[in-house]
Amino acid sequence: MTAETIVEAACVSKRFGSRLAVDRLDLRIPSGVCFGLLGPNGAGKTTTLRMIYGVTRPSSGEILVFGMDIARNPRAVRSRLGVTLQQNVLIEALSPEENLRVFGRYHLLSEPELSRRIGEVIDFLELKSHAKVPVQKLSGGFQRRLAIALSLMNRPELLILDEPTTGLDPAVRLALWSRVRDLRAAGTTTLLTTHYMDEAQRLCDRVAIISGGKVMDEGAPPELIGKHLAPETVEFDCAPEEEPNLLSEPGLSLRRRLRVGKRVMIYLEDATPLIEHVRRHDRGDRRALVVRPTNLEDVFLALTGTSLEGGQ
Repeated sequence: MTAETIVEAACVSKRFGSRLAVDRLDLRIPSGVCFGLLGPNGAGKTTTLRMIYGVTRPSSGEILVFGMDIARNPRAVRSRLGVTLQQNVLIEALSPEENLRVFGRYHLLSEPELSRRIGEVIDFLELKSHAKVPVQKLSGGFQRRLAIALSLMNRPELLILDEPTTGLDPAVRLALWSRVRDLRAAGTTTLLTTHYMDEAQRLCDRVAIISGGKVMDEGAPPELIGKHLAPETVEFDCAPEEEPNLLSEPGLSLRRRLRVGKRVMIYLEDATPLIEHVRRHDRGDRRALVVRPTNLEDVFLALTGTSLEGGQ
């Protein structure tokens, strides 16, 4: 454990009866970064978060947060954490301002500091226009902002966000992304899970992709793209029986290809030769081709079980 490390998990496993939810997981989260924990449903993401903030105990292994064993020092660690769960935990009959006041009391805040912090997070999450409206009358987007505001009342050094933008419209998602960037710029370490790969690619300095409770790989999004795939992607519909003739041309230099149903995605350094070859093969039929930069979603699919084949 170093001064620059906020979270360190060493060979951590968690069993629920006969089911192994997390399998010898090693994880290191540096200070001041936005770190993404990505994986399909049931991969062990939420269980890992729950162990980090001390609600679930590991079956084996050790987790250090701020250099302290969370299992032995839960109160000291939690006083420096902020946690936003997948489901909002709000008192619906109270207003955002009243919810924040109640939550601030949990952190033993008293006046005038309590009112000062309520004002800070209301301004930061842009809740002022609805600060006195009962939560039950707020939209889902405002409720989500309030849930994050609650987790900021103690000015946490580590903010944990479990799928913070699931179900929100694009405008609200963008607004919350901006707040996460502001927190990172101010030095807050953020650990988040998300099913939106564009969200992870835009926000996260580093990501760990997990499947079956194991870390498949970890790194900065551009590093993972370069390591596992190639910078350009061509995707189109192609029947499986058509694929050998279409993609076996010498000189195409296909790095990888990925099939999802009828859709084939080809990863290569330069898309131009493949595009020209497909056009010649189709002899005038304008097969719809999508040419785009390779992204983190491609890496996620490649590492978490969709059939990935080498180029031919």
